[in-house]
Amino acid sequence: MDIKKLMPVGLFVICAFGQEPARVPAHQPAAGAANSTQAIESRLDQILKETDDLMWILKLGDIADVDKSEYTSLPAAHPANPKAPGAANPLIIRAYTFIPKKLDRSKKQPLIVFVHQGIHANEDTRDVHVIRELIEQGYSVVSPDYRGSTGYGRPFYEDIDYGGREVDDVFIGMQWMLERYDFLDPKRVGIIGWSHGGMITLMNILQHPQTYTVAYAGVPVTDLIARLGYEPESYRALYSAQYHIGKTVRDDIAEYRKRSPVTYAKNLQTPLLIHGNTNDEDVNIMEIEHMIDSLKAEGKKFEYKIYENAPGGHYFNRTETKLARNSRHEIYLFLARYLHPATPVQ
Repeated sequence: MDIKKLMPVGLFVICAFGQEPARVPAHQPAAGAANSTQAIESRLDQILKETDDLMWILKLGDIADVDKSEYTSLPAAHPANPKAPGAANPLIIRAYTFIPKKLDRSKKQPLIVFVHQGIHANEDTRDVHVIRELIEQGYSVVSPDYRGSTGYGRPFYEDIDYGGREVDDVFIGMQWMLERYDFLDPKRVGIIGWSHGGMITLMNILQHPQTYTVAYAGVPVTDLIARLGYEPESYRALYSAQYHIGKTVRDDIAEYRKRSPVTYAKNLQTPLLIHGNTNDEDVNIMEIEHMIDSLKAEGKKFEYKIYENAPGGHYFNRTETKLARNSRHEIYLFLARYLHPATPVQ
């Protein structure tokens, strides 16, 4: 796709889900090079997001009712101007919903909460093969673009609250989904995620230990203090930015500990499967081992598997290799044990 062709004066990008289209002006306000660059990047993110939104229907419309809706969550954790009108308003969160077309809605059915990966990322169609596999088993799926996600403008990007209200956004999205569709069974709710999504998955089940029926965390971030110890300064700067946590680990270790799943290992009650990979170039295996050791120290029952140098590194079981498919098969068998979908994998 040639982005330059998408940028005439007053261009409107039409979104299939009926969202307000993004206007892309030909000229940015003269507010400094950095701000101008951010504005352009933000506009392009919105264009790419709305284009990718169309692909969900094209790729899954044959087997699912695909929708994108909005719900309200908690207010911004750190509004730029707390006294401004609307500063305390609930934040609007967008979420993708996928309902199998062949689903028997006269019976109670299971729900999967799918938490997208990445800090300042969003749910996009790189996950379409996994969503399709879940739909084919009879799962309804909700996937929120929680605060801090890209594709919704700079203000929403800067509303990020790592390990804080982004976790609440996902939990509230699950509740909203159950309220919206009365055929979904609140006693059969699973939550899954990889990487940053795995972290939010863990935080959800550890902060709401009696809510979810089962959980899967793939290559999850688990210990933010350890993580920032091995990441470069450019990565650490994301967290110490004023709109983010606003201070370094050295400034406030307790704050970073509060935002790390390993801190809450004692709370585990939900059946849990964790996957890690020894050659993960993103989440170092020591983080996952620390989480595993902490859960064991608390006497918790859970399942885990550490893959040895699996091809693909951090993304090893989200590719379309035989190993990846076999790994996802393990996940689906584990989920089906607790959620009992209409067409479980064999």
